[in-house]
Amino acid sequence: MNKPELLAPAGNFEALEAAIHGGADAIYVGLKNFGARAFANNFTDSEIIDAIELCHTYGVKLYVTMNTLIKDSEVDEFIDRVRFLHKNGIDAILIQDFGMMMLVREKFPNLEVHASTQFNNSGIDTVKLLKDIGVKRVVFSRELTLDEIKSIDVDIEKEVFVHGALCISYSGCCLFSSMYGNRSGNRGECVGCCRLPYKLEKDGKIIDNGYLLSTKELNTTRHIKELIDSGISCLKIEGRMKSSSYVYFITKLYRNLIDSCDIDIDSEEEKLKVLFNREFTDGHLFNKNNKEIMNTTSPNHKGKIIGKVIGIEKDKIKIKLDSDLNQEDGIRFVGSNKGLIVNFLYDKNKKLVNSASDICYVDNKIDLKSLDVVALTSSKKLEKELLNYPKRKVSVKFNLEARIGKPLTLTVSDDKNSYKISTITVEKALNSPTSSERIKEQLMKTGETPYLITDINLEIDDNIFIPIKGLNEMRRCVLDKLTELRCKVDSIIEKDIEFPKLDIKPTSFLTILVNSEEELLDSVNKYDRIYITKKDIFLKYKDKYMNIYYSGRRNLLEIEKEDRCLIHENSYPKSSSDVADYTLNAFNIYTVYYLHKLGYKCVTLSVELENNEIEELIKNFKNKFGFSPNIELFSKGRVELMIIKGDIFKENKDVELVDSKNRRFKIHYDGVYTHIYDATIFDKLEFYKHNFKNVNLRIDKTFM
Repeated sequence: MNKPELLAPAGNFEALEAAIHGGADAIYVGLKNFGARAFANNFTDSEIIDAIELCHTYGVKLYVTMNTLIKDSEVDEFIDRVRFLHKNGIDAILIQDFGMMMLVREKFPNLEVHASTQFNNSGIDTVKLLKDIGVKRVVFSRELTLDEIKSIDVDIEKEVFVHGALCISYSGCCLFSSMYGNRSGNRGECVGCCRLPYKLEKDGKIIDNGYLLSTKELNTTRHIKELIDSGISCLKIEGRMKSSSYVYFITKLYRNLIDSCDIDIDSEEEKLKVLFNREFTDGHLFNKNNKEIMNTTSPNHKGKIIGKVIGIEKDKIKIKLDSDLNQEDGIRFVGSNKGLIVNFLYDKNKKLVNSASDICYVDNKIDLKSLDVVALTSSKKLEKELLNYPKRKVSVKFNLEARIGKPLTLTVSDDKNSYKISTITVEKALNSPTSSERIKEQLMKTGETPYLITDINLEIDDNIFIPIKGLNEMRRCVLDKLTELRCKVDSIIEKDIEFPKLDIKPTSFLTILVNSEEELLDSVNKYDRIYITKKDIFLKYKDKYMNIYYSGRRNLLEIEKEDRCLIHENSYPKSSSDVADYTLNAFNIYTVYYLHKLGYKCVTLSVELENNEIEELIKNFKNKFGFSPNIELFSKGRVELMIIKGDIFKENKDVELVDSKNRRFKIHYDGVYTHIYDATIFDKLEFYKHNFKNVNLRIDKTFM
């Protein structure tokens, strides 16, 4: 069985080099825009060109994340960036936006596209669509189990996250940051609402508090064999915001595990606790429940417990250590949550030392008042050790042919490429012949190049003379040429795209989403289209009332499709009556066009679009495609901010999630998922009525 690809993160060039030398098969990075980690350093154009060359020299693939939703005003720049990457030899791009995914697949047919986890790849219907449109690889939602992923029997490359930060909400489905931080997670600007403190209240009483939406770090180091045996194509490490020392360590750790090296996982995990640790979990991938996934006590790096405070003086803190502490280490006092860098370290006699392992003192520059537990949160010694890593080498072979009276020929080859050079005529030695040992010695001198000579084959006559300077020049020349071959960029194919006119008829319906039979019966004669969330009620009335549609659960392994549906996932509609929900993140005219082309009679726009952007989208659509779209706008109701696998609160009937500003978010558990709804009612119904013609307007009755 083939080993899976190991895919490592890099937020800057130093981390990229660390990932290469840590043993990554592939690395993913972001540009200065269009990536889901907008606050990473990311790469300039010149850096990305250098990164591609460096990666390809070492036989490492480089992917670029362009996995945000794209506004109409950004489409030209987005395509220009894709063209730039393609021309310079990028191996693949990751995309979230469906319109851009379709556009790139049609415009650049020989560019590899991966569907980002932000596309919400949580079921077979989505994966089948991605396969059909030519997407090469799908990055699955972190909520899926390994067995569920294996059950998705579609001939497409499968990629899963195996380490790093977890989102509590399904990726691509979280609107919390957008609605309350004015920075969209779907635009790469997540403010981390899930890492903030909350209270859970019921009937005015606090029943829980803490970091109620904060998860542990995913860590599957003890499940590598299962992952390899599963047939997963790629194992992905999260961490583009992490340091280069962390990237090297975690990449090397998984490299060794995949290669079945004999390592002590317990010992490595102790180092990992110092590098970054929110506590660890096997995640949904290995069927862990929410209690095993959540860390509600702290959203930040916890470090490794190394001792306790046994005395406090005016200017000194006395610590009893269980593990070594070194000068310049970072420590945190767990109870008080105060931390410091150990600029000066003292032994038990208060003499300055570089390292301590028993009783020690540190300066009390944080005004610590109480005895506390001590955690090591950074280690200068460990960081130096990690960044002093050995450089990766590329194995190559030499074949030298030296026949008297014929040109001296040197051929270099790797696993895919070969290059041969012929130079001076070989002469018979007059005095001291050039020995085989001397020839091999010179050919082995690859210096700071990425190459390691693993085999030298000599086809030489006896008693020959070869100038050593000439031999050295030949060696340098063939290795330089080999690098050129390894970095060679294939020509790109760019096509003009035609957009056939579609048979779409705009409507001006007033629609409503309801949750009960009573609400349905009260709505049938008042609204043009009614979405009902209860399947049994839909089946009871679907033949009597042709204007009712079924709005099933989101993110199921296989979508529940009835005759008329409000569809929540990127997938084919079952019938021409189906409506695409705002959860499909229709953010630009191309997404709307291609959803119509798939067969959707109506497309609901993203709730993240501003009023002027909606107006521009409608106008631009008609100008571009020659007909008007049939769109729906979420006009009144509580926006769903998060959808979370399982019942994370355990007591969420009639409970509210309350933030530090006393905003009260509604919660509903539907038996499969926990839904968190907006604290306020979104209400643009009258504005939309007066400002947008030939559009459908929706009211959502959930928690109204």
